[in-house]
Amino acid sequence: MKKALLFFCFSVSFVFSQENNPAYIDVQLFRGNIIKHTDDIGHLITGHPDGFMLSYNWKTFGKKEWEQVYNYPDYGISFHYLDFQNQYLGYNIALGLHYNFYFLNRNLMFRISQGIGVTSNPYDKESNNKNNAFGTRLMDNNYVLLQYKKENIFNRFGFQAGFMLTHFSNGRLKAPNSGINTFALNVGLNYNLTSKKQEFIVDSLPSKASYRERIKYNIAFRTGISEGPVPHLGQRQFYHFGFYADKRIGRKSAIQIGTDIFFSRYLIDYIEFTSVAFPEKNSDPNTDYKRIGLVLGHELFINKLSIETQLGYYVYKPFDYETNLYQRLGVKYYIYKNIFTGVGLKAHGGRAEAGEFSIGIRL
Repeated sequence: MKKALLFFCFSVSFVFSQENNPAYIDVQLFRGNIIKHTDDIGHLITGHPDGFMLSYNWKTFGKKEWEQVYNYPDYGISFHYLDFQNQYLGYNIALGLHYNFYFLNRNLMFRISQGIGVTSNPYDKESNNKNNAFGTRLMDNNYVLLQYKKENIFNRFGFQAGFMLTHFSNGRLKAPNSGINTFALNVGLNYNLTSKKQEFIVDSLPSKASYRERIKYNIAFRTGISEGPVPHLGQRQFYHFGFYADKRIGRKSAIQIGTDIFFSRYLIDYIEFTSVAFPEKNSDPNTDYKRIGLVLGHELFINKLSIETQLGYYVYKPFDYETNLYQRLGVKYYIYKNIFTGVGLKAHGGRAEAGEFSIGIRL
């Protein structure tokens, strides 16, 4: 949840500060299936989720360097409604910001979105204890689209169809939080709000050599609130420190390698709970809760925004909890040269552990 709120804070200003580019709207219907990423959600899969999406999109034509580099993407805002066809889950709605990227002569569109979701039936100990997917009413939402798209087939009307993957969870802000991933087929219409055709601006971009850099050293401090996997253990602050080097390999990419140190204080409560609730495991309530991981990553530079993906492996983890592999997906915003802030999600496979707010420096 915190990830979505913070993303909106620094992204809404970016989206609406752009010049008045030509725009279009699209309306889509979808229907699909919940992905069973864990046995714990089997009772929540009782039908085929369906819903609709409304989007407002601004086009780019190359006025800025990043627009040309990324083949003139769109950016926009979308609203979608998803009925899970399950009495415990009810329905969700979400509002998100997105980018549309184009391939294959602009016939193939890939959209990535980050936003805020609201559920109609969150977990409640007395009235809805079967919903172990959503522990809070307000959540984080991510979705991706991959579609065939054609504009102006009939006057200003066009057609698009393809696949959608959407994810709702609260980033373990509060238990329970199994989260729900839905895969769906979608079909829709788009409508251009102007009939004027605008030509793409094609300038000579800087040479690849201009993006060569020495190895950079990053320090990132990530924090937030999370709760153990058992409801009502209590929410605790966490502190995650990242130290990594990166090497830029072009305009778009940098490769990272480094280490993470985790002070996830909710584990203190969970270790104590496990020692009492499962005496057969012979767990020591004084087991060290701290963890250390080695991490490999990639940073995709767009403009002042970048997308960070990392894969880590714990080399120090005294308490046997989750897998030894972990992942992080985040968005960074460079507020001044090499100073950045951002939001991200740390997870083990399909299970979120923490929604992280970060601040750092790239030296």
